[in-house]
Amino acid sequence: MSFFQVGRSPIMTIKSQVLALKYRPQIFKDLIGHEEIATTIYNSIINNSSANAFLFTGIRGIGKTTFARIVAKALNCEHTLEGMCEKKCSHCDPIANSNHIDVLEIDAASKTGVDDVRELIEFSRYPPTVSKFKIFIIDEVHMLSKQAFNALLKTLEEPPEYLKFIFATTEVKKIPITVISRCQRYDLARINSEELFKYLKNITIKEKKNVEDNAIKLIVKLSEGSVRDALSLLDRATISNNENSLTYEDAQRVFGYVNKSSYIELLEIIFLGDEKKIINHYRKLYNTGIEPHVFLNDFLEVLYFIKNISYIENGGNNFSLNDGDYKKITSLSKVVNPNAILLFWEFTLKTLKEINFVANPNLLVEMFLIQLTFLKKKNLIQNDQQNEINKTPLKNIDAKNTINNEAISQIKNITQEEKKIEKKNTLEINNITDLIKICVEKKEMKLKYELENNINLVSFSNMNIEISFNDKLNKNFVKDLSEKLYDWTKKRWLISFSKEKGEMSEKERKNSLKKENIKVYKNSNEYKNLLRELPDIELIDIEKKDD
Repeated sequence: MSFFQVGRSPIMTIKSQVLALKYRPQIFKDLIGHEEIATTIYNSIINNSSANAFLFTGIRGIGKTTFARIVAKALNCEHTLEGMCEKKCSHCDPIANSNHIDVLEIDAASKTGVDDVRELIEFSRYPPTVSKFKIFIIDEVHMLSKQAFNALLKTLEEPPEYLKFIFATTEVKKIPITVISRCQRYDLARINSEELFKYLKNITIKEKKNVEDNAIKLIVKLSEGSVRDALSLLDRATISNNENSLTYEDAQRVFGYVNKSSYIELLEIIFLGDEKKIINHYRKLYNTGIEPHVFLNDFLEVLYFIKNISYIENGGNNFSLNDGDYKKITSLSKVVNPNAILLFWEFTLKTLKEINFVANPNLLVEMFLIQLTFLKKKNLIQNDQQNEINKTPLKNIDAKNTINNEAISQIKNITQEEKKIEKKNTLEINNITDLIKICVEKKEMKLKYELENNINLVSFSNMNIEISFNDKLNKNFVKDLSEKLYDWTKKRWLISFSKEKGEMSEKERKNSLKKENIKVYKNSNEYKNLLRELPDIELIDIEKKDD
């Protein structure tokens, strides 16, 4: 459709040969995966009903900043209503090159202060010099300070007709809701695997690179839906190969990626209970460069596939498994007891939790794999089946009798003991006073100071803490307190701000009580008698003694 063609055609003569820049979209038509959003924005522009401010959010590398630039070009393009820019446009080229006098692109990571925003607002008072709109593109807008956001609010809500804001961010939760509500928000989703595969395939054809389809599928999997990551990986893989030909094995070697078949083979050895082969097999994987935590996560992924392979279709949008691995896992899932897989899953998760507590994670993984052989050595596989398993690996495992009830009970007991210890180590916090006491016990003096001096409590109940806004409060207070509360109670707490005034802070309460005590004592006969004897005395404080 013609509306996707607003702007200039892609400039393929860019000096830089980096694919992510060379193939950066220049018009709506070049964007992949966001056709509905492109349609919506284009229609608003041609109908003269575009928003005062646009907000693009999503993960890295899916086109937020690119989208912002294309929208800026569409707003100022001389041929927008014609559906395409066939002639050389006096606005599109300068915007693409970031040197248009009326389109200012700002990196909020380096311009975070309120003074920077005030300068921007002052600049916005002047109408555009040569184009229809003056446009401010603010990248990583969540990096602006709270005061900077507040300074933007009025201008965002009622800007001049000639002014547009376009924001881009990866962390929309850090932007105040008052700012978000003044923007037209667009959430850019991860790019569909099949669509990204076709996109990369076309680029390899344009670049005259011979790349196997399976190698492209591996790149798509590793990119996790990010176009920029996918292009960077493709760039890296093709540059590393001097012969302009890239096989699946080449891609594995370049990215340090271990094939799923290696994990499948490892599982087969584990079920046979051969410790020596298990360790040797793992050490071969380790020597390829795989990190222990990556190994455990990949191991979990294979366990997931074995347990749920009947619900997974190979091909299409799923590039996690190649055809050979898919067939192996399908066969394996038919002969392995699901209970064994679930048990392996629990052991793997437990090891992942412990991996940061040991100096050498590699040793932890080796012990983890030996632990899995415990299932066989403790007769978790029935004796009358062992000979058959040794002869023909995994072909005659009885799905109903593989796991011994006694061993499962032992594992349950271990889990229950761990939960008891965990429960014993948790703390009960029922009010702000309890929280301050625990901060003292845990030597969290920074949190204690904030709780006593800058917290005006609105409510405290059921793991919910509601407090009033306070400019003096440290910006990391909520994050730090949430993390500590989870560490102390093993539960997630909700900490929120309220427009209500709230109670006095602990410091204000103590000062108020102090003043009240002084006032009461000054009216007492004891104090009056002291004044007669010592007229110049001044009462500063009152302290209660235990005796």
